[in-house]
Amino acid sequence: MHIAIVDAGIGNLRSVQKAFEFLGAAPLITHDPDTVLGADAIVLPGVGAFGDGMHGLRQHGLDRALRQFIDSGRPFLGICVGLQLLFTESEEMGLHRGLGVLPGRVVRFSPSLTVPHMGWNQLHRRRDHPLLKEVPDGAFVYFAHSYHATTDDETILIATTDYGEHFPSIVARDNIWAVQFHPEKSGRVGLTILRNFLEYLDDHLPGH
Repeated sequence: MHIAIVDAGIGNLRSVQKAFEFLGAAPLITHDPDTVLGADAIVLPGVGAFGDGMHGLRQHGLDRALRQFIDSGRPFLGICVGLQLLFTESEEMGLHRGLGVLPGRVVRFSPSLTVPHMGWNQLHRRRDHPLLKEVPDGAFVYFAHSYHATTDDETILIATTDYGEHFPSIVARDNIWAVQFHPEKSGRVGLTILRNFLEYLDDHLPGH
């Protein structure tokens, strides 16, 4: 199974790679569009600014490759800023266009709240999903972000989290899955979520 971790120039990709390796997978970190297009599954992590992430993707032609990959129906997992980049636009440090494969906008938390939202917080399940297999409602995961997605499309909401306001913490549509938190830093719950992704690949990818 060929899993590619996309290097958009933002974030500690090695920690995500190590979490998958702990679970028995061997993902490759890459910023090569052809490698992305040849993968069985994609993971897009990110820590930092939305605009920097989109710049990193465009610089290597990865924005086009990722849209093409997603259109092919193969599994995609976004993590943190990797979730945010899926949406239409972000207001972080100016207005930036995203990949536009999910409808919505990335906005800053209310000025009344301390940012970044950093530390452990709960997942409130909105509907069942393979990522949440054996993950109890109310489970704690680790967050580190100052911006969050907003969307009018309730159908993509898998779980929300409350930090002064409810925001999407897991979203999904068809082959696109994404989490706002860091599963690689979320202990047993985070590893369960990553294992669920790998088990889905085993069950659904041709030849596995």
